[in-house]
Amino acid sequence: MQWSKSIGRSFVVGMMFLGAIALPSYISTSTSEELLTVEEAPALPPDPAYRDYGHLYPYPFYTIEEYRIRPGDYWGGITRRFGVDYTMSMSLIQRSKGIFDMRKLVAGKSLHVVYRDPCRPPVALIYRSSPTEYIHFNLRDTTVERVALPVERVVEAIAGTIDESLWLTLQKQNVSWELIAKMESALAWAVDFYHINRGDRFKAVYEQKYLHGEKVGLGKLLGAYFHTRGREYYVVYFDNGRTKGYFAPDGTPAKGRFLRSPVKFARITSRYNRRRFHPILKRVRPHLGTDYAAPYGTPILAVGDGVVERVGYTRGNGRYVKIRHDRVYQSQYLHMSRFAKGIRRGVRVRQGQVIGYVGSSGLATGPHVCFRFWKNGRQVDHLKLIFPPPSPLKGAELEDFRCATAPIVEVLESLPIPYPNQSPSPVDKLTL
Repeated sequence: MQWSKSIGRSFVVGMMFLGAIALPSYISTSTSEELLTVEEAPALPPDPAYRDYGHLYPYPFYTIEEYRIRPGDYWGGITRRFGVDYTMSMSLIQRSKGIFDMRKLVAGKSLHVVYRDPCRPPVALIYRSSPTEYIHFNLRDTTVERVALPVERVVEAIAGTIDESLWLTLQKQNVSWELIAKMESALAWAVDFYHINRGDRFKAVYEQKYLHGEKVGLGKLLGAYFHTRGREYYVVYFDNGRTKGYFAPDGTPAKGRFLRSPVKFARITSRYNRRRFHPILKRVRPHLGTDYAAPYGTPILAVGDGVVERVGYTRGNGRYVKIRHDRVYQSQYLHMSRFAKGIRRGVRVRQGQVIGYVGSSGLATGPHVCFRFWKNGRQVDHLKLIFPPPSPLKGAELEDFRCATAPIVEVLESLPIPYPNQSPSPVDKLTL
């Protein structure tokens, strides 16, 4: 009997000891009353998706799961996968018109599926269309909306000397290729970005977008400087609600009468030459244009404002578009793979508007656009033409421009340029 009591006491003490060491950190013992008190368990760390969607579907009342769009996925198949009925799926397609094209789901992008009850169909689908916006499909009231995320815009600057290429120079500082495209657009009237040289120098002041402390793209290019072939070029952005665009510091619009090239990021493979040996016909034949090589499907841009005069096809030219800019100048674009939507005879186009896409139709050995230019009815080498500058801003508008852009000009003039073979010097968070 004494033995059984001893065993019983040992068992109770042993179990109390084991229980004490096995209790989680949020369970504590009370020495005064010898009772166990359970405190509130700490919340689990929420999924990163709650940072953007938690105000709509707060944790832990909703569960958000991520699905990556796969190649071959389509809207009906995706909604069926997650238990959304056919009627609801079709209704969302109808409601999305004018907001989002369901045919443009991109493989690799995220679709977040929101559940109120994991055992029932979802209450919402959220497609991340870009780093800074999403499409919200509310399955409760069948509404669709495009939502822009609240990004932080920080003014930053960078300066550098080109060693190999502008792209590689900026890549060393983790600066987006978007900056090159924006600089090219702003300076296209003066700088040939397809033939920049080692030793050319540049500066840029721009808006960097941040979301949750991470870079998510660029905003406006506020100002730029480029030094090439012994000449300096400055541009600053100005928008007063009536006039907007890029201007030189003296108020002259930084927009030439014509773009220097009809294709971005292309290289010249054949220049204007009256005695060129034709690679297909195998004989000397005048080449009265400039060939720009680029991948199939690269957009072809109108080099200036004008009216489409011809849209057609010939055995030599392939698919082509001809534009009359005024009584003096015309331009023509050959060997297209296809025409841009809406391009037809009589349509007015703007400088930089896409009119077609690079191809190799007609007599062509590979994808390129043969660009031809007329002055007073004669084909000429557009790269050798010099056009008069446009009229500058005047009066009160010029004063507004100088006041608004003075801080940008000051930064561009004072920003030091690194020596060759040095990394570009970024300047973060400028106060203007």
